[in-house]
Amino acid sequence: MPTLLLFAALEVCLRLAGYGYNPNFFKRIPIGGENFFVQNEDFSLSFFPKSIVRNPGPLRFPIHKAPGTFRIFILGESAAMGDPAESFAPDRYLEMLLREKYPERKFEVINTSITAINSHVILPIARECAAHEGDLWIIYMGNNEMVGPYGAATVFGRRAPTLPFTRLVTASQKMRLGQWFMALGQRLAGHNQEAAVWGGMEMFLKNQIPPGSPMRETVYQNFQKNLDDIVRAGINSGATVLLNTVGVNLRDCPPFASLPGRTLAPAERAEFETIRTHCQQAAAQRQWAAAESGFAQAARLDDQQADFQFQWAGCFLAQTNFAESRKHFQLACDDDALPFRADSRINAAIRAEPQRRKSDHLILCDAAKVLAEGSADGVCGNEMFFEHVHFDFDARYRLARAWAEQIEPFFPRRTNDWISQAECEQRLGLSPWNRSQVLHLMVERMQVPPLSSQTHNEERRGALESRIQSELAQVNHDQAARTRLNFEQLLVQRPDDFFLRENYAVFLELSGDVPAAAAQWTRFRDLLPQDPLGYFEAGRLLIPQQHYAEAETLLRRTLAIRPSRTDGWIELGNALAMQEKYPEALDCFATALKRDPRDPQTFLRRGKVLAHLNRHDEAMASYRAGLTIKPADGLIRHELALELVAAGQVDAAGSEFRQAAQFSQDNAAVRFDYGTWLLKQQQWPEAQQEFEAVLRLEPGNVRAQKHLTWLQAKVSTGHDVR
Repeated sequence: MPTLLLFAALEVCLRLAGYGYNPNFFKRIPIGGENFFVQNEDFSLSFFPKSIVRNPGPLRFPIHKAPGTFRIFILGESAAMGDPAESFAPDRYLEMLLREKYPERKFEVINTSITAINSHVILPIARECAAHEGDLWIIYMGNNEMVGPYGAATVFGRRAPTLPFTRLVTASQKMRLGQWFMALGQRLAGHNQEAAVWGGMEMFLKNQIPPGSPMRETVYQNFQKNLDDIVRAGINSGATVLLNTVGVNLRDCPPFASLPGRTLAPAERAEFETIRTHCQQAAAQRQWAAAESGFAQAARLDDQQADFQFQWAGCFLAQTNFAESRKHFQLACDDDALPFRADSRINAAIRAEPQRRKSDHLILCDAAKVLAEGSADGVCGNEMFFEHVHFDFDARYRLARAWAEQIEPFFPRRTNDWISQAECEQRLGLSPWNRSQVLHLMVERMQVPPLSSQTHNEERRGALESRIQSELAQVNHDQAARTRLNFEQLLVQRPDDFFLRENYAVFLELSGDVPAAAAQWTRFRDLLPQDPLGYFEAGRLLIPQQHYAEAETLLRRTLAIRPSRTDGWIELGNALAMQEKYPEALDCFATALKRDPRDPQTFLRRGKVLAHLNRHDEAMASYRAGLTIKPADGLIRHELALELVAAGQVDAAGSEFRQAAQFSQDNAAVRFDYGTWLLKQQQWPEAQQEFEAVLRLEPGNVRAQKHLTWLQAKVSTGHDVR
């Protein structure tokens, strides 16, 4: 008893001192005179280091559910969250389907998903959702069991511990005393949470796990128990649980890493590699049957190497043996040494759950099958997924439609037909501008390991770039006017739809109306005062409008809410630099580089500030550091060239100007400065070409026209510049 009293006293003291964080997923705040539940930015500190903590998407819902409201909770990871476009997540399509079919009903769809989490993190979220009057829970989880917290290949702490250990640690974080002990233990172990930097999937490259690792079995056992408890929490709360299998890209996503599945003697391993080489050569010559036979022979030595299974599957696919190809594509996924995708064991546990539970309040949606049926060969590929697990737009609608049809029995009165995908996307504001932005985000993601090192990555990235060009080909003044009118009409109907305002703001910025975009972000901020996104975007857009002090205020508010936003530190540095607060700007860029030392744009901006401070050698060093990361960055090369000119290194400047113009062909300022350098070097034909390019980009550029007129005058007086 004295020990318990001591612990209780310490807990009270820590709380009174303001130590620690709120471990709950939801928190209450007033918005517009009404009380709402919103996401808590600190929730996942119980599972992630502070510097790379993962955050929920923006959400809000009334504390007291209005009569007649049908409340739906979404529980899952990044795929369920809608990454890379939360405002076009599958649940957003679902909401539009339900609204249009049942206009007399009110639907609340609350997406609690978070990037990089797994069932260990989803369980406490589920237990909180149980207290909030949900009518339906939609669970779509399983991709991160191996790589998320406590997974076999995780980078977030201990790998594949027993479930009692994870439950004990999670429970202890509910108390400030437990948080203090955890922090103390990390310090004593030499772990520096602030040193951690979020690096996406690339962070996991060194944590490969062989197919037969016992840690995988621990993960499967933990997942089964977590799944049971999550489903039980939903059913016991009075909700119906719609449990989903998990679809992944099998056909067009090669394994991220491959390790031997068996320990072979050197002679056996050499034999295996020889046979596989012959198989690859046969496949390259389209001798599919010979390749298939060779793979079968090699499989007797080692059939658990992921890339081997993937190549074998390709032979079956080429011969239109879809059943066998699917089998081996699945084996390639199951044996992937970097397991970022739900495998067959995860889906088997999900499929078996209704038989285990035997409840009328548990429904299975075989999402993996639903998505595969959208593929001509019955094997999911690029037609459904952007990369390995994140849905393309067609898949989002297909999955939402499957959910909607499962929900249909809840409402015997059938008012309208289900609307089409195109109608859904019109109501969501998925314009060519918005769609191209999402595709651009995916192109950038494809340029980073491990996606960048996958077989056929260039072709996949090229296909996305072609889609961007196709979307932008639709862009014109009339289309922009129609899109703007559509958004305005939708907002009259749904003024509190913050995702719709986000989409409108993105469209407005991309179509050239920055002030109107900033105004929409301000309204977004009013609807979600707890979320950093509205403050960040409004602040960022105030910088080109030269409202620097106001931008600084909003960006500081962004970082007060979410200090881990690297882009917030970068934009704050920009706002400070424009106010000539150069030392403070440099501090911001230093913080940004500490958080993400791989961002070339931060080196560019830091270099500009250093140049303003006449620290030119440091400025050039900063530009060169940025170029080591992104050699094809024309803007950085342009700034480096200007510094070299000022330093009298004219020849070196010319090389940088030339490459800058090559990499930034659509940038009039870059082309003009290269033309000016060529003019001074009396390289007149080349200079003329650059000034002509500038005038194509900016027909009203007076200085370029003046230089071009001078060059043309030299031709008329007999000085041939051609």
